[in-house]
Amino acid sequence: MNPLIRNGAVAAIALLVFGSAVACHKEEQAVEGVTRSAVKAEHRAQAQASERDREQAKLARIPVPTKSLYVNVHDARKWQNPFLTVGVKTLDLRIEVPNAGKNGPGKGTAPRARRQDLEVSLKELGKAVAAIPPEEWPYGRVIAVAESPKASRKEMPEVRRNVEAVINELNDLGVVVEEWPSQ
Repeated sequence: MNPLIRNGAVAAIALLVFGSAVACHKEEQAVEGVTRSAVKAEHRAQAQASERDREQAKLARIPVPTKSLYVNVHDARKWQNPFLTVGVKTLDLRIEVPNAGKNGPGKGTAPRARRQDLEVSLKELGKAVAAIPPEEWPYGRVIAVAESPKASRKEMPEVRRNVEAVINELNDLGVVVEEWPSQ
């Protein structure tokens, strides 16, 4: 056989082997990258699940709602449990915080409660709701939810989607939702 052809064949085989090795190495790197990404995603999911478990455990200390305590409350100003107003970009969480009178919270000459309004994101809703002390839930584990009256007609579909997301999030936490008309 001609030495040039033999050398060319050897070179082609060597190039093929080298190309295969490089391709295998690149595949290994790709697999390693995918594996690292999957492990990171799994760790994030576990962290989120454990955070969700902590939020659910905190809320589980609040008794189930007693509908007879709030069934006749039709004015948002008289609602004593947390109240959530859902907007396009934000959620406004209103809670009634007991005032400390002479004889302790809610007693003495001070008014029963003062209103506190907090702006939270949907992402932080679980954490915010779980942080509300049990004494702020006199009706039990129920929260009122209403669409923002400030939303324009054009924004209403997005607000409605946000309300649905809020309801799903609260239900996942074990909180009953009492949906109210826009205020």
